[in-house]
Amino acid sequence: MNTSYKTAKMNKQNINFSIIILLILILTLSISCRKSNYIVKDNTITFRDNGSGTGTTTWTSDNEYIIEGFVFVNDGQTLTIEAGTVIMGRIGQGSAASALIVARGAKIIAKGTPESPIIFTVEGDDLQGSVPVLSKGLWGGLIILGNAPLNLENSENHIEGIPLSEPRGLYGGSDDQDNSGILQYVSIRHSGTNIGEGNEINGLTLGGVGSGTIIEHVEIISNADDGIEFFGGCVNCKNIVVAFCDDDAFDYDFGYRGKGQFWLAIQDPANGDLLVEADGGEDPIEGEPYSIPEIYNATFIGRCEEINNSVISFSFNAGGKFANSIFINQGKGIEVEYSPNRMNSYTQFEKANLEIKNNVFFNINNNVPEGIFKVVAESGIDVSEQNAIFQEYFSTAKNIISDPGIKYENGSYDIIPFGDVFANLAPYPSAWFENVNYKGAFGNYNWADSWTLLSQSGYIK
Repeated sequence: MNTSYKTAKMNKQNINFSIIILLILILTLSISCRKSNYIVKDNTITFRDNGSGTGTTTWTSDNEYIIEGFVFVNDGQTLTIEAGTVIMGRIGQGSAASALIVARGAKIIAKGTPESPIIFTVEGDDLQGSVPVLSKGLWGGLIILGNAPLNLENSENHIEGIPLSEPRGLYGGSDDQDNSGILQYVSIRHSGTNIGEGNEINGLTLGGVGSGTIIEHVEIISNADDGIEFFGGCVNCKNIVVAFCDDDAFDYDFGYRGKGQFWLAIQDPANGDLLVEADGGEDPIEGEPYSIPEIYNATFIGRCEEINNSVISFSFNAGGKFANSIFINQGKGIEVEYSPNRMNSYTQFEKANLEIKNNVFFNINNNVPEGIFKVVAESGIDVSEQNAIFQEYFSTAKNIISDPGIKYENGSYDIIPFGDVFANLAPYPSAWFENVNYKGAFGNYNWADSWTLLSQSGYIK
């Protein structure tokens, strides 16, 4: 065979082989890109979840992240978010809603700092005032699901805000110490989109989250539904800010048994319902474990004394222990549901699973104990005996009516108290709580300063 012809033939084969290899590489890269769901343009990374989740990865502060639709951290995956990172939810309602969901068995490690908090907000927010502080419902929110117990049959449920057709929306299990990761110095803004009638996404949703999870220094501001809702579980939360939400500041049900300390809640004067909605079980109402969280050192600031909303409403057999706290500026005080036909929240009061002790109340229902502590029931049921007992409990539990010295001037709250808040404290029930010498969320310094939007916008000082 002619040597030059043989060489040409070999070169042609090599070229064909190279083309095949190149095509394989392009195809592999294309499949990989589709699987990863990431679209990169400049320093903006848009994530669309096609079922494979985020993967185990790190989101870094030198990029800006946009989540489009429901984005999951799947079971077995860990999403790490660097301090100073900004995550934006694409604007949308209903089927176009955007949210980040940490599925059961997954983890989120979001460790911000006071100087560089991690921010979840809406797409287009320049963090310089382009989105008004009180803008709500522009995107979904952050949902974390875990393996801790619920008081429902099989200790499992499908989380509110996620379509029932999505299997990654299941939460609950049998592990009290379940660990879903870390949230520290995180601000969640302008969230709470509605995916259907009565099916909104909270600013921070915690479904069956266990005590191995760390949640400290977290802000939820201007959410269209609740600030934080606890669906069962026993996660503990410290140094929490909830402000200007359209529904409740805090909401718990399905057997939530966590601990909380240093909680600040401020209602929008134009909107908002309860500072705390405390519910127990649904099906059955007497299901165990009971909802009995322990909340110490909270400062709850309502809308105004003239409205018809309560500070805390206990119902559906819920308990809960609130102590060393400050409650001001709300129409009604503590309401406890009574029923002669089934277990109820008054039953939990009789069992000492519902305690309201060593607290300060001011500007609530004419500043009289009879107006602050009330037992409520269905129409036609006489609760005069229960009311007499519960109202006497106001003073025996060392609650007082006194001005804590939290002032509202020129559109800003001075949240450092100077009133009668430094004596007559209840002892702390466990070593998890910091043993401080004051009532309310703040002593002599403002731990929410600088890193929260509430502080940056001048609403607190």
